[in-house]
Amino acid sequence: MSLSSDVPEPQALGAAPDSTAPGAPPPSAAPVSTVPALGSARRPPLGRVLVETGVISEKQLAHALALQDREGKRLTDTLLADRSVSREALGRASAARLRVPFFDLLQGVDPSVAGALDPSSARHYQAVPVGRDPQNRLLIAMADPSDVLAIDDLRLLTRSEVVPLYAYADDIQTLLGEQSSLDDVVAGLVDESADGEPFVEDGRDQAVISDSAHDAPVVRLVNSLIVRAVDERASDIHFEPQAGEMVVRYRVDGVLRVVASVPARLAAGVASRVKVMADLDIAERRHPQDGRVGLTVGEQSLDLRVATLPTVYGEKIVIRVLDKSNILMQLTALGFARDTLAAFEGCYRRPHGAVLVTGPTGSGKSTTLYGALNQLNSSEKNIITVEDPVEYRLRGINQVQVNPKAGLTFATGLRSILRCDPDVVMIGEIRDRETAQIAVESALTGHMVLATLHTNDAPSALTRLTEMGVEPFLSASAVVGILAQRLVRRLCDHCKRSAPVSHATLAEVCQTTAIPPTLPDPAPAFEPVGCSRCGGLGYRGRLGVFELLTVSEAIQKLALEASSSEEIMRRARADGMRTLLEDGMLKVVSGQTSMKEMARAVG
Repeated sequence: MSLSSDVPEPQALGAAPDSTAPGAPPPSAAPVSTVPALGSARRPPLGRVLVETGVISEKQLAHALALQDREGKRLTDTLLADRSVSREALGRASAARLRVPFFDLLQGVDPSVAGALDPSSARHYQAVPVGRDPQNRLLIAMADPSDVLAIDDLRLLTRSEVVPLYAYADDIQTLLGEQSSLDDVVAGLVDESADGEPFVEDGRDQAVISDSAHDAPVVRLVNSLIVRAVDERASDIHFEPQAGEMVVRYRVDGVLRVVASVPARLAAGVASRVKVMADLDIAERRHPQDGRVGLTVGEQSLDLRVATLPTVYGEKIVIRVLDKSNILMQLTALGFARDTLAAFEGCYRRPHGAVLVTGPTGSGKSTTLYGALNQLNSSEKNIITVEDPVEYRLRGINQVQVNPKAGLTFATGLRSILRCDPDVVMIGEIRDRETAQIAVESALTGHMVLATLHTNDAPSALTRLTEMGVEPFLSASAVVGILAQRLVRRLCDHCKRSAPVSHATLAEVCQTTAIPPTLPDPAPAFEPVGCSRCGGLGYRGRLGVFELLTVSEAIQKLALEASSSEEIMRRARADGMRTLLEDGMLKVVSGQTSMKEMARAVG
């Protein structure tokens, strides 16, 4: 299969990022030493900057100036009220007038620089460290970046070269509030513990998470951590007791990082609060427990899966954050190439058969299956799932939670499901011979079966079923498609840097015949840089890398003969299957991810 499918034009791929893009670091050609001159340089009027940058026309400026004279308002307020310009465009124009980059609150802040400036100095100078540029200079968002004396003071206080950014004053206040909230709550906890006042838990499930001065400090701390996790798109929150502290970490885009530290003597109170929310036994600390709680954070409805684990220093607690709205995303948002998505849709929309999704834990298999169920869901179909656990609750779909203690396993649940007249059955995971046998027989008797299986690639799924004890003639007839997948981090669009890759490097990870002759050598590619919008990581969000095997007559024949996965792979590639590596390279040359990230996730 050619890598040229869905690859943009080489010129677009190789284009360097716009230096004025949101979150882009200041160009190295503008050294910090030139900053003091900004305060003394004669600056053009803001209205003229807006016209010269094409944000508004001369006619719009004249109209706004007339309104300004008539109503006595500032030009910025007039333009915003008249909807002539967006708040972001106005901010960028103001920054351009000051000859500094613009910082938007939506870009996010690199937490590693939060301690570079003490809170009192930050409030005094109305300045917040937000990240570092490629030259390791400290980026500081300021309400008045033309104050050269303040910049000199900040350079001394932070012991770093400073690059000022322009930000709205209210954005500065918001950042100051966000960065101090967790510290204030932790400080409140320490003070309360020092006073000897006990932590009081009311034992109620919390349906709505919000910040309230009336809540106990331990409650506000847990609430703040959950709210911040949602804001930073964290998939998991880890509370990890250590010898002298409880470390709190978030997993964002598959990578863990530390966000807070709580004194060890307060760890039990934090653990108890989380257990109360999840309706767990707070007195039981010797055995693992599992629970869940439904919460509303702002306008987002969340399901939190809580798991506890006894360790030598106390209970480790992990909260899986499941955003109910995410599951409504279209399959097109997961990173499918157009031809792969069309073929996958052709598989799961058949009236009967089995579609398997394979990959390691955390590779997004359930999300893909939920996306397919959303496409199939209608009042005309009876859709039943059996899962462990039920990660998302879907309207109009009958979902069954596995409960081994009560005797409800995947196999027993499947038997009951098949007596309930289903059209589509989803199996959370095929773990044993009995489940595999029932799934295959269900696909052969007129049901569409969607299931996950743990294999490294798509061709291995057929041999895995045989190893589980399913007769090859059954699996060959029942399975219509197998999708293997991985998750890779998506390059930040605001700071990625061009890094072309040679055909020789491409040939090391995929067959030379898969490299189209029209692809330039070196091929266009990008690498991570890091900016304030992506937290200095160079990546923001994730996308899937896919390998779809559609079971043709040739593949069926190989399965009937119990052929090896290598033989099935060769036949599938001859039929046009794009491997995981090749699909990953397709995303590399289209600028969606990097060579390093693709090698890490796919191998």
